[in-house]
Amino acid sequence: MNGNPRTVVITGASSGIGEATARRLAADGHRVFLGARRTDRLAALTDQLVAAGGTAAYRRVDVTDADGVRAFVDAARAAFGRVDVMVNNAGVMPLSPLAALRVDDWDRMLDVNVRGVLHGIAAALPVMRAQGGGHFVNIASVGAYEVSPTAAVYCATKFAVRALSEGLRQESGGDIRVTVVSPGVTESELADSLTDPRARQAMEMYRSVALPAAAVADAVAYAVAQPPEVEVNEIVVRPAAAPQ
Repeated sequence: MNGNPRTVVITGASSGIGEATARRLAADGHRVFLGARRTDRLAALTDQLVAAGGTAAYRRVDVTDADGVRAFVDAARAAFGRVDVMVNNAGVMPLSPLAALRVDDWDRMLDVNVRGVLHGIAAALPVMRAQGGGHFVNIASVGAYEVSPTAAVYCATKFAVRALSEGLRQESGGDIRVTVVSPGVTESELADSLTDPRARQAMEMYRSVALPAAAVADAVAYAVAQPPEVEVNEIVVRPAAAPQ
């Protein structure tokens, strides 16, 4: 168990990387406050964590709603007294070629992947400032470093997450730690949102080698476990057999 338990707030916690991160950090002895839109999954996960001896609670949150994210973070502070770590994990990935002109999908990626992170920062930063410190862990992607066909908009949103994170790090003065975790292809439900045939075919080939979500959770746990004077800025984690 962790000798320095922290209160960790996680968005997108109902499945995939968010769920795996909740399981890992609760097992490490941290208090986890879970958010997503699917409250049935959150309730089941919270019950499992508590039954295993962890400390967990949940609240529905839609990261595209700034007021809702603020209420979510406030609820975490009310439940556990403080907010030490904010894991901005919620994301969507409806890939398609730009020529397909799926503007609604573009807007959705911008709303969730970029504005969702900004809303998390806006909600948690004042709380962390008031308590004298905190830690943001923003989940990006290898798409924050490279661009591939059908993924231009998705990659643009993840480049933005890196840029926002670096700006926050530079402005924090050392009181607020900032970590970007960028997974390669990972077992998750993200690809289930693909409706474009070309993108779906490419993703099926790409996902022939995939990380378990627990591997990404391990990277998050590593960054969170560092002492206050150590800031892990970026972690890129890929399947060993990945071609890129």
